[in-house]
Amino acid sequence: EVQLVESGGGLVRAGGSLRLSCATSGFTFDAYAIAWFRQAPGKEREGVSYISAIDGSTYYADSLKGRFTISSDNAKTVYLQMNSLKPEDTALYYCAAVFGNLERTVWGTISEYDFWGQGTQVTVSS
Repeated sequence: EVQLVESGGGLVRAGGSLRLSCATSGFTFDAYAIAWFRQAPGKEREGVSYISAIDGSTYYADSLKGRFTISSDNAKTVYLQMNSLKPEDTALYYCAAVFGNLERTVWGTISEYDFWGQGTQVTVSS
């Protein structure tokens, strides 16, 4: 059974940091890419960052570069380090997996992904 389980969300003040984790199981991790998405109330789900377990390529939403960092480890877990958090970062954060690599132009497309987690809530207070 494929599982992606997010954790690490919570309530933090503006300027603070959080590290989200996406623990994966049930598929060949090295053949997939993992992305983080987020969805704020009343807004569409948007791509945050992407990492390929195949070749290590990473992508970020332009507006988040420099504040967020994606990484993975040998335990098939993908992390999202979020620094200098702002109230507008408040959202439900999801991780998703896709078989193979995606190009830079499509990594943020929701329909490209095969599996999704349930999400972890991040709330940033002002």
